[in-house]
Amino acid sequence: MALRLAVFLSASLLIIVSAKVASDGEERHFVDDAYAKPPAAAVAPPAGVPPAPAPPAPRLIKDVRECGPACDERCALHSRKNVCGRACVTCCKECKCVPPGTYGHTELCGVCYTEWKTHGNRTKCP
Repeated sequence: MALRLAVFLSASLLIIVSAKVASDGEERHFVDDAYAKPPAAAVAPPAGVPPAPAPPAPRLIKDVRECGPACDERCALHSRKNVCGRACVTCCKECKCVPPGTYGHTELCGVCYTEWKTHGNRTKCP
């Protein structure tokens, strides 16, 4: 019983002493500032560096016969050219647009092109 009392008193004394040492006359708030981020400063691009070019405009299709060459260009680097071409022509006929380049930029053709999904809930249009 005396041992427990001695341990309790020494622990209490240690807590009181550490609290007094930590205060040192200034009030401390226990806010976790370790993860606080400093305000982001605007970073100017280096002088002499031109801005990034805008993506090319999408090919707007007026006639269904234009879909073939546009989709051939779109699917030129695809590993499965026939699958890509078939999906591209289907999307081209429906949405009347083919995005520029061989990958990406689908948002340039609008909601029809970006939100059309397959049965597996993946995007249909390449």
